[in-house]
Amino acid sequence: MARTSLRFAVLGDSLAFGTGAGRPVDALGPRLTRALSDAGFDVDLHVLAVPGAVSADLAAQVRRATALAPDLAVVVIGANDLARFVPAEQASAALAAAVGALRAVGADVVVVPAPDMSMVPFVPPALRPLVRGACAVLQHRQAQVAQDAGASVAPVAGEVARAFVADPALFSADRFHPSSAGYARIAQALEPHVLAAARARRDDAAA
Repeated sequence: MARTSLRFAVLGDSLAFGTGAGRPVDALGPRLTRALSDAGFDVDLHVLAVPGAVSADLAAQVRRATALAPDLAVVVIGANDLARFVPAEQASAALAAAVGALRAVGADVVVVPAPDMSMVPFVPPALRPLVRGACAVLQHRQAQVAQDAGASVAPVAGEVARAFVADPALFSADRFHPSSAGYARIAQALEPHVLAAARARRDDAAA
């Protein structure tokens, strides 16, 4: 089968950017790019994510993305909304607007909802149920608005959290961001969702 060209944009926060990875090639975008390449795509990767971004900051990233006319966009957002107590409705509304704008320029979009922040080592055990509950509220709302706006959702937070709790080496030295090994584990969870979106786009184009 002939290889398919794919302009691929990664938007969001420090997880999308790759903060904590030992090498740039270990970050999420390059890892997902390798998976797409192995699946027969010629990938043009653009990492537009900004460390520290909240959902409201997606608007600026989307403006840069729409100028590139991406075929596929992955949006990883929500951790900083949680850390800064941004209301779930406000954060999800910004996400919905971002997805809508990306869809309007023809991009297929995969949304990765907020992580389960209760897995972070410095969260006191007594507060973890409360933190987990707040994360679940945002995750649920993000999934709803993403699907309504035409995106697919990669609900990997629970799987990833269990892996990080079981293996502290998945955290980088700051005990907050993933290490290179942590990004490998996150990419492993995301690959099926990203590959499914890329293949569906290829199949639609061939039909």
